[in-house]
Amino acid sequence: MMPLQQDFSNDPLIRVENLSKTYSLETGVKGKGPFNSQVLFDVNLTIARGEFVAIMGHSGSGKSTLMNILGCLDTPTEGRYWLDGRDMASLSDDELALVRNHKIGFVFQGFNLLKRMTAVDNVAAPLLYAGVGRPESRRRALELLGHTGLGNFATYQPTQLSGGQQQRVAISRALINDPPLILADEPTGNLDTQTSREIMAIFEQLNRERGITVVIVTHEDDIAAFTRRLVRLKDGRVVHDGEVPA
Repeated sequence: MMPLQQDFSNDPLIRVENLSKTYSLETGVKGKGPFNSQVLFDVNLTIARGEFVAIMGHSGSGKSTLMNILGCLDTPTEGRYWLDGRDMASLSDDELALVRNHKIGFVFQGFNLLKRMTAVDNVAAPLLYAGVGRPESRRRALELLGHTGLGNFATYQPTQLSGGQQQRVAISRALINDPPLILADEPTGNLDTQTSREIMAIFEQLNRERGITVVIVTHEDDIAAFTRRLVRLKDGRVVHDGEVPA
């Protein structure tokens, strides 16, 4: 098993070199074999610890594929990816599962909460899967819900919460294992403008006060404006990597 506590503090948190991704797709036509569809082309990217980064691009630009690779939910066809000093290609499936559980907090557009579980149980779930006892898991989950303004809603189920409240639960769940990295895929896509600003303010605070590296995929310029660095993809290639335009 991969040790999770090694010190790679002098390395960038994320390093991607010459990364490409090609999918093999069936044509559905008799006598025709699969054809290849390349969605990422020779991507090079380094993200330091404590950065706040937006990844933007139109539909089909490759931003979701890149996010899935950064989250160890997919693998590149070519190139290499290091997370926290580790080459992800060298890890077994079990080791990758540990990385996802301990190193990365995920936040999704659709919240991905378990509808029959309360807010506190949704937040505590990753700890329970990691073998932490229920009393300690619940204590830490309640503490995080309090930090995100939902201390009074711990026993509510997702269907009893607004979209913004559900996303706060999802952020609390992403933080439960104290990961160095949060990956957020269109986290404000289902929210109104004011609630979106409130959610982005939480990410901003986590980045500023706790030093968590935050990478957000978005198609909205006003959401990217909260971050301090913009990576823009077009047709699977990085076409901009620098400051967020004013």
